[in-house]
Amino acid sequence: MPWDLKSDRPIYAQLIEQLELRICSGVYPLGSKMPSVRDLAQEASVNPNTMQKALSKLEEDGLIYTNRTSGRFVTEDIDVIHKARNKLAQEQVQEFLKKMIDLGFKYNEILSVINEMLKELKK
Repeated sequence: MPWDLKSDRPIYAQLIEQLELRICSGVYPLGSKMPSVRDLAQEASVNPNTMQKALSKLEEDGLIYTNRTSGRFVTEDIDVIHKARNKLAQEQVQEFLKKMIDLGFKYNEILSVINEMLKELKK
């Protein structure tokens, strides 16, 4: 999964989102060892201090934890992962709905668009 960083928002916030996505999607499975700060920073082409800050936030949120002798690991608490996953989904839906409303779509029109897209996905 490539790092998709844009210049329109702080890199730190984007790193947190992308790391959350990688954890929730299983790129970094439950209980797995995370790559080092330097490796992650190099992979994302960012300053290691910025990556460290993002990882500290994820640790604060409970998605990862540090074992002083072994490095950082993804939590094994599935509830924490589900909460993070739901938070990411809600953010995406909110963004989508705001754009649809900005485009002038009404409630029923939005539902119609969603239903049509879901039908297409089933094919």
